[in-house]
Amino acid sequence: MRHDLREMLDTSQSEAAPPKDEPRGCLFALSQPPLMIFLAVIGCLLLMAALHDLLLL
Repeated sequence: MRHDLREMLDTSQSEAAPPKDEPRGCLFALSQPPLMIFLAVIGCLLLMAALHDLLLL
């Protein structure tokens, strides 16, 4: 089975690649509602545990 040399060395990007209009970083991730709900629930649980330790024990 023989391959064409140009076919094997072709590293150009195809037209199907999505265009990179803007980079998506940490602020984009934090703007997602499910992540913010999750972080709020975890924060509330930590706050309740801390208040329980400080005030009731």
